[in-house]
Amino acid sequence: MIRVNGENHSHRPGMTVRDVLREKGFVFPLLVVSVDGRHVPRTEYDTTVVPDGAEIQVLHLMSGG
Repeated sequence: MIRVNGENHSHRPGMTVRDVLREKGFVFPLLVVSVDGRHVPRTEYDTTVVPDGAEIQVLHLMSGG
């Protein structure tokens, strides 16, 4: 089990950040992602494996005025 923005989510071996984003429906192009407090750059979403028990935070970057 992992936690994504405070909610439980199932885990499977080899799961990447990209997999989590897809499964949780995050499609906004500008996201900030951290796994266990470590920032994960967009270029590493496909290669960063999420460990079981991980705490993931996903934030949408927005601006306005």
